[in-house]
Amino acid sequence: MSPAAVAPPLSRTKRFVIAAVSAINDAACRSDGTVNRRLVSLLDARVPASAKSFRGVRTADVPVDLSRDLWFRLFVPSSVSEGERLPVIVFFHGGGFAFLSPDSYLFDDVCRRICRTVHALVVSVNYRLAPEHRCPAQYEDGVHVLRFLDGGGLLYADPSAADLADLSSCFLVGDSAGGNIVHHVARRWAADADGGWKKVRLAGMVLIQPYFGGEERTEAELRLVGAPLVSVERTDWLWRAFLPEGADRDHEASNVFGPRAVEELEENLPAAMVVVGGFDPLQDWQRRYYKGLRARGKSARLVEYPEAFHSFYAFPDLKQSTVLMEEIKSFVHSHRPRKEEDGE
Repeated sequence: MSPAAVAPPLSRTKRFVIAAVSAINDAACRSDGTVNRRLVSLLDARVPASAKSFRGVRTADVPVDLSRDLWFRLFVPSSVSEGERLPVIVFFHGGGFAFLSPDSYLFDDVCRRICRTVHALVVSVNYRLAPEHRCPAQYEDGVHVLRFLDGGGLLYADPSAADLADLSSCFLVGDSAGGNIVHHVARRWAADADGGWKKVRLAGMVLIQPYFGGEERTEAELRLVGAPLVSVERTDWLWRAFLPEGADRDHEASNVFGPRAVEELEENLPAAMVVVGGFDPLQDWQRRYYKGLRARGKSARLVEYPEAFHSFYAFPDLKQSTVLMEEIKSFVHSHRPRKEEDGE
C-alpha cells in the first residue's frame, strides 16, 4: 500500500455509501451553525423496536424523561438460561453529538450485534443533540439514564429484562462522540461512587474511536486529508456546534488531558479499552487519551486496527468489525466482578 494512502482498499459500494453520507452531512451543516434536520432524515433510516426476536435479539423503547425526549432502546438476548444474570452495557451512539439516534438502522444493527455477541443487555441512549442542546446536556442525559437504572426504572419498564440485569456489572460503551460521552459520564459516576449509587457499579468502559480534539493540528489530522468520513473541517464545525458558546477546542470536554484539564482522575474511574483505527484522523487524540489514563494510574488497554477507518464497525462484513465485537466480549467478561456465590 502506498505511504500516501488515506484509506484502506474499499469496495465500490462502500465508497459510494461513505461519499453519500459525507455529502449529505456536509450539506446539512449550515454556515449559521444550525443543522438541516429534514435533509439529515433522508439519510437516517429508522428501525422500530420489536418485541419479536430478530437475529436472536428482542428490543423495546423505554421512556426516561419525555420532556427532553430522553429514552433508550433496550436490547435483550432471546436465549437466556434460567436464573442467568447478564452484564448491562449502556451504549452511547456516535454522530458528532449532532446526528443519529438509537433507532437509526446503523446503531440498531451495531447494538444488536453487541447484545448477541457479548450476551448482555444493551441500553442504547437517545441523548439530546447539538447544536440545539450544547455540552453538557449529553453528559447529563447519560447520568440521568444511569440514575433511572439505579432507581429500579427497568423493573417497571420491562420486568423480565430487569430480572436478567446485573447492574453491579455495568459497562459504558460508545463510538466516536459516544466514546467522548462515555468518559465524561464515567467521571460523573465515579465522583459519587462511594455511597451515591445503590445498584449501578461501573466495571469498565469501551471507547471506540472516541471523538476528542484540541486546538493543535496533529500529525494524523494533517496526513489523512481525504480519509473516509472525518475531516478537520467537519470536526471543527461539530465542535463549534457542541461546545459551550465561546469555548475553543481546548475545552476540557474535547481536550480532556489538555491545558485546562484537572490532573487527578476519580479513584473509582473504571478500566478502559480504547479502540484506534490506522486510517482515522482522530487517532493521535485517541492515543493521547489512552496515555493520559495510564499516566494517571488508571487501567487502560489500547486496541489498534491498522487498516481501519473511522466507523469501520458499522460494516459487519469487514473482518475488523467482527474482531472488535469479540474484543468487546472479552473485555466485558474479563472485567465482570467476581461473585462469591460462583465460588471464585
